[in-house]
Amino acid sequence: QVQLVESGGGLVQPGGSLRLSCAASGSIFSIYAMGWYRQAPGKQRELVAAITSGGSTNYADSVKGRFTISRDNAKNTVYLQMNSLKPEDTAVYYCNAVADEEVYWGQGTQVTVSS
Repeated sequence: QVQLVESGGGLVQPGGSLRLSCAASGSIFSIYAMGWYRQAPGKQRELVAAITSGGSTNYADSVKGRFTISRDNAKNTVYLQMNSLKPEDTAVYYCNAVADEEVYWGQGTQVTVSS
């Protein structure tokens, strides 16, 4: 079992920045990859960014060049640095982990980009 706890969401103006954190606990040594997904009202949940245990990263086209995913293995934490935020980035952001062929989700954190 893996438990995920997100933090760092909030309200920010267009062009601003936020950093999301996701702390993992439990069977962390079995985690293969972690990522961030988001879901806006009336839309399907979509992948934002992911990082494997080897450090390979993958980004949605809509966030390339603006968002950066990273991980601190010593703290069992994954970060999502979000710069140049746009109103269309408004969504609930969920942390995700894949471990032992199981998928785990955090509770979600709201990000609102508005003036």
